[in-house]
Amino acid sequence: MSQNGPRLTEVQEKHVLQRRFEDETAGFHKGLGARQLQMIAIGSAIGTGLFLGAGGRLEQAGPSLFLLYAVCGFFAYLILRSLGELVVHRPSSGSFVSYAREFYGEKAAYVSGWLYWLNWAMTAVADATAIAIYIKWFGQYSAFVAGIPQWILALIVVVLVVLLNLVSVKVFGELEFWFSLIKVLALVVFLVIGTFFVLFGTPTGSEVGFSLIRDSGGLFPSGVLPALIVVQGVVFAYAGIELVGTTSGETRNAEKVIPRAINTVILRIAVFYVGSVLLLCLLLPYTAYSATESPFVTFFSSIGVDAAGPIMQLVVITAALSSLNAGLYSTGRIVHSMAQAGSAPRFTGKLSASGVPYGGILLTAGVAVLGVGLNFVVPEQAFEIVLNLAALGTMAGWAAISLSHQRYVSLARKGFYNRPSYRAPLAPFTNWLTMFFLAGVLVLMAVDYPVGTFTLASSLVLIPILVIGWFMVRGRVREIAAEREGFTGAFPVLAERPAVGAFRPVGRENSTGSGSTTSTASLHRAPGPGSTAGAPTPPPGHQGPGHQGPDTSR
Repeated sequence: MSQNGPRLTEVQEKHVLQRRFEDETAGFHKGLGARQLQMIAIGSAIGTGLFLGAGGRLEQAGPSLFLLYAVCGFFAYLILRSLGELVVHRPSSGSFVSYAREFYGEKAAYVSGWLYWLNWAMTAVADATAIAIYIKWFGQYSAFVAGIPQWILALIVVVLVVLLNLVSVKVFGELEFWFSLIKVLALVVFLVIGTFFVLFGTPTGSEVGFSLIRDSGGLFPSGVLPALIVVQGVVFAYAGIELVGTTSGETRNAEKVIPRAINTVILRIAVFYVGSVLLLCLLLPYTAYSATESPFVTFFSSIGVDAAGPIMQLVVITAALSSLNAGLYSTGRIVHSMAQAGSAPRFTGKLSASGVPYGGILLTAGVAVLGVGLNFVVPEQAFEIVLNLAALGTMAGWAAISLSHQRYVSLARKGFYNRPSYRAPLAPFTNWLTMFFLAGVLVLMAVDYPVGTFTLASSLVLIPILVIGWFMVRGRVREIAAEREGFTGAFPVLAERPAVGAFRPVGRENSTGSGSTTSTASLHRAPGPGSTAGAPTPPPGHQGPGHQGPDTSR
């Protein structure tokens, strides 16, 4: 397509797009380095879904749970590779919400952003609930702890983590580094000890190994369907892997650092998730686990190591604190991106002097505080209820990533983008495969009566809320979008589309009429509002401003 007019290089294309979306990242500090990001990539998804949720999942599904973790881990990796390519294409703290805006328009960004916000708002409640449950476990050693209501503990946790999140991105990065390190080291210790016991036996002489699975009813002791139904809980366990995309706007050399972090994730998923759950199945009968106690605490308590239980309980409290900390960080950035586009309240777009989007963080914290009320009303079911709601938001985010990447690849094949060397494998086939998987999870959630069924039914309430909300913000969204550099009213936003305020190559000109070699440093805005003089010639079939098709996103 470059044969018919000047073609932007990959570097120039990235520069143009960054300028057109610069309002999303303005004011953020590049406070995260490779050390923090590598550990965040490992630990962001290791939280309550594994440390607490795995207990209830094992009780319900049996030993087949490790297979579900493997399958969901595969799709989580595909999601990460798609997100990684989009990040290299254009780093943004708005993450996939920003990409949904770029490829599908403001309405898509609005829907995906608020659904993802719901995910982390509910996850914050789940994490606070889990921490309260963990702390209540120590009630067997202290009458004072036993006498504190669960909802008060959850409220204290939310307030504490919110205050830490409001300091700076550097504080967040350091907290996540050490939180994640503790989680990873704890899992490594468990994997080493668990493997030793499987090979050489436990101190109590109890049955271990694959014979334990066989004698407990096999992989599917309750049948295949009950095992498949828990898949939404497994999806929730992987919630947070997309956090590396949100950090890209505050990471130094994001285009280089993030792909390296993502490339190591698949091995970590296999070891920490699948390996841990498999060992739990090989060490104790699945009936020994329950939703009210971390399966790791259950194991260490069962082998007679009295000190191991409390120590592991402290570790899982750290894991839940890490997840809550990361969730508030993520929603603060996502909602800030939406506020810059006009689809979130104005106060959520506010930044502190240290570059913290405190408005978005406080909004999520407010909902988390309200959600803590579930611990007062239904303390036994609080975790399961919010887990299902959070899983819905996670799937919405994953779908937005897959669809945005599919659109990006499709446009790149037509010549409108330069795909980087770091690419998602087998795209767009893997994008559609992921969408099919997510649709299957929704079907399984629907048959999970009563919690899953009621969760989907209650989510129908979100549809009119989102529709009403869109009509309330639509005017402001359009007004802000019209002021954005390069805006034409059409989507996707293409770097080569000439438009109001578009960049124009100047300097070394190509006299042959093909293969422009304009340098990145010589990109300047076209003179005058509405002027497109000097702008790159659009490819064949790609009209300029005034000739674009209707904005289907509105």
